[in-house]
Amino acid sequence: MKFELLKTDPESKARAGTITTDHGSIETPIFMPVGTVASVKGVHQRELKNDINPDIILGNTYHLYLRPQTPILEKAGGLHQFMNWDRNILTDSGGYQVYSLSANRKIKEEGVKFKSHIDGSYHVFTPENVMDIQRSIGADIIMAFDECTPYPCDYQYARRSMHMTHRWLDRCIDQLKKVPVKYGYDQAFFPIVQGSTYKDLREQSAEYIANAGAFGNAIGGLSVGEPAEDMYAMTDVVCHILPEDKPRYLMGVGTPINILENIALGIDMFDCVMPTRNARNGMLFTAHGTINIKNKKWVDDFSPIDEMGITFVDTDYTKAYLKHLFSVNELLGKQIATIHNLGFYLWLVREARKHILAGDFRSWKNSMVTQMDKRL
Repeated sequence: MKFELLKTDPESKARAGTITTDHGSIETPIFMPVGTVASVKGVHQRELKNDINPDIILGNTYHLYLRPQTPILEKAGGLHQFMNWDRNILTDSGGYQVYSLSANRKIKEEGVKFKSHIDGSYHVFTPENVMDIQRSIGADIIMAFDECTPYPCDYQYARRSMHMTHRWLDRCIDQLKKVPVKYGYDQAFFPIVQGSTYKDLREQSAEYIANAGAFGNAIGGLSVGEPAEDMYAMTDVVCHILPEDKPRYLMGVGTPINILENIALGIDMFDCVMPTRNARNGMLFTAHGTINIKNKKWVDDFSPIDEMGITFVDTDYTKAYLKHLFSVNELLGKQIATIHNLGFYLWLVREARKHILAGDFRSWKNSMVTQMDKRL
């Protein structure tokens, strides 16, 4: 595995690079569609490959551990074989899902005891068994087990949590040395910077994570309710410290504008459920702003979904047709909207890459942010 940094924008910290793994190349900056339970919700693998065409998608350790369970994944030959996906996969360690189960989990130094959201059964995640599970899943990029702190978060809690995340990181690294890969290809490991919205904690955590010497590094605990300005400030602090020759992944972010602003700060990788979740609720992202396709105004609008002609489905469906599909609760409507939104996100980061390589990213980004910040 390797990361090659090709160019940094002269007027910002935006970077264009390439990550190479045994499952192919990933051109950065990249948005990773979320395939939580071995499926990008509402999208057939055929459309995912042909229309959206991502270099990498995301799976989730917590959900895959509960269903279909790791013995099934091992019997299938790993997640790639199980879901018939021959490109790259990244798995989150489950730390965020455990965070979201705040009423049904208990965090201790050893790990986290939590109640399954499916059947109420109790389970324990430790840094060690989460590494074992991710070996069994077989993703190309795997994440350290961490605690994602809520927002707002008391300083002392954030500090204690950060230090525990660092101790858990050391245990993750030790466990990975003991457990070899299972399917004949390498796995890259990313530790996670924490520290809530406190500058000094983020600096301490970024230094600790950078010193771990991992293949890449991630930033967690943002996009959990804090103002966008705080997200950008913490990202900027961390990117000043994380090594330039390794990819940087901002977890769980975000809107198209969030993505462009964080690319400008030096982030290479993103994931978020927003394009798929919002699509199922009728919200479409376009280069001119967001559309609520359920609104009556679209009932006789026969123009394309995106006025720039950016379309990611094999037929250029109109707003009126998509409005009709949502009105009659037709599943095809949700599928078209999902493919459109994911395609738009991938188009956006690929355009960002083109402008970084061309040397005019900053002016393009500023124009796009203004253009997209509208409700149509």
